[in-house]
Order: sequence, then structure tokens, then C-alpha cells
Amino acid sequence: MNKHKYRLVETLVIKDPRGNLTVGNFGVDVPFDPKRYFIIYQVPLVDIRGEHAHKECHQFLLCLRGSVVAVADDGVQREEFQLNRPDCGLYMPPMTWGTQYKYSPDALLLVFASHLYDSSDYIRDYAEFISLTNRF
Repeated sequence: MNKHKYRLVETLVIKDPRGNLTVGNFGVDVPFDPKRYFIIYQVPLVDIRGEHAHKECHQFLLCLRGSVVAVADDGVQREEFQLNRPDCGLYMPPMTWGTQYKYSPDALLLVFASHLYDSSDYIRDYAEFISLTNRF
């Protein structure tokens, strides 16, 4: 499997009468060691989040509650993913244009990032992103 391609990652689920447990290992299921996390919630249904790419930062999106549609675009292929299970996340390597929309009212999206926040790592213009992806 290509470690540098966006993809869905299913994590281990342990079912138990006392409550289920899902486990993801950093460096394995999440193919990087995170330096930060952020949580997106209470997003109005009509609003769109993301709409950018990162030059160096890897991200892993995990919808803990509710649902959200995540779009991953590597400049060649664009795919939509319905994130609605806490045991299935979306890995987005650097140079992946990401957009999230159709948040359910109760959606809780957890994002792990490989880098601390750095505004210079962001590509916020899609035409610039496409231009940069054609260089690789």
C-alpha cells in the first residue's frame, strides 16, 4: 500500500458488553506521530471547512460522533468519503487538498496533525495547489 496516498484507515474494534473500544496506533494505523490535534464541531450544515492543502503536514481525520463528508484531492484524483464511524479515519498526506462539508448537527471531527501550526505550510489557492502538484 502506498504510504503517501490519501486513504481510509479502519482501526481495531474490540466489542465488549461494557462498551466498545477502538484502537489506533500512531506510526502504524496513523502513519505519522502527531504533534497537535484539533476538534471541529457545531459546524452549520451549509458551511464548508478545510479548502486547503499542506506542503509538509500530514493529517488524520476521525469523526467521533455524527457524520461529515470529506473530500481528498491529490491534484490528479478527487474522492469523497463519508466519515461516520469512530473506527474509520481518513489519512491525508502532504499535498492533498482537503475539504469537509455536510456536517451533521452533532458531528465531532478530531484531526491529528504531524506538525505544529505554521501558516506558511498552507496552500489556500486551488490553482496554486494544482500548479505545485504538476511539479512532482
